[in-house]
Amino acid sequence: QLFAAESFLNHLLGRHSFEPFILTTVNTLSATMKLSFALALMATTAAAFSPVATNTRVSTSLNAVTTAQIKELREATGAGMMDCKKVLNQFDGDVEAAAEELRKKGLATADKKASRVAAEGKIATAKVGARTVLVECNCETDFVAKDDSFGKFADSAALAAASLDSDDMEALLGADVGGSSLEDVRTGLVSKIGENIQVRRIASRGDDSTTTGAYIHMNRIGVLVEIEGGTSELCTDVAMHVAAMNPLYATRDDVPAEDIEKERAFLTEQVAESGKPEEIIKKMVEGRLNKFLAENCLVDQTYVKTNDRTVQKYLEENGAKMIGFTRIMVGEGIEKKADDFASEVASMAAGNV
Repeated sequence: QLFAAESFLNHLLGRHSFEPFILTTVNTLSATMKLSFALALMATTAAAFSPVATNTRVSTSLNAVTTAQIKELREATGAGMMDCKKVLNQFDGDVEAAAEELRKKGLATADKKASRVAAEGKIATAKVGARTVLVECNCETDFVAKDDSFGKFADSAALAAASLDSDDMEALLGADVGGSSLEDVRTGLVSKIGENIQVRRIASRGDDSTTTGAYIHMNRIGVLVEIEGGTSELCTDVAMHVAAMNPLYATRDDVPAEDIEKERAFLTEQVAESGKPEEIIKKMVEGRLNKFLAENCLVDQTYVKTNDRTVQKYLEENGAKMIGFTRIMVGEGIEKKADDFASEVASMAAGNV
């Protein structure tokens, strides 16, 4: 193409007369074209004879990676389409080898992100036999907490936990979920979503002699209730009350003696300033202590759905007796890092993400 263009320009200059500045321009153009051709030829030659990097795998496949292979790898790993295509090309369309490579990359990504604070997330629940569980799964942002992939992961973690016979976290992370361990699924999700994702804790209740039920409020507050007699629906009703009122104890028998003495000393100090006789002060203290227990013990609280009887009375009417409850909330006890917006933008611009 270069030689044809040059021949045309020479033919044109030989048949016509042009102003000097036009001749200069044409000659300059011809010289530029020759230089470009020379540079392109040098680059092609260098590429042809340069050695391939030892850590790079060159595809020798005669066939292009198919859409079906990309789809299969995506379903197996949850990785993005372009990532799947790239690694399949690297391994000549070998889906199994490509999946292993993506798993390794996922582990490296998960390790890198593990130090980042994950205080958002979801509480999920599941029941297998007599065992009902709550599982808290954490992520970094509320946006990811609402993501379908994250939600399904939390639900699968809860089902796996309910199938265990203990609350051991190591056993849960090693549990089988769709042919992979829960830990492998977690690291794959970290790679796919790009946030630190953790399975933080399990809470469970129930055996063959008790009845259990759960209630999840807005995916952020989870409550388990365990009773003698009654039904799972009754447990769920009481769990809704616990989610709303957040009692400290299930019954008065559950209140530690040191908590009672601490509250009694506090109330005594308050009432002592009144100047009343000691006998009156004692009665006042016991009255206020009784009120404290009534406000903070589940069975003594007024049941919120009817507002006309205590939880104890509601349970008795349904042939049940309180055993206990467990209430957890997403992110409680996790110290959140407070970065200002300017620092966050500067960090992202520097590539520290």
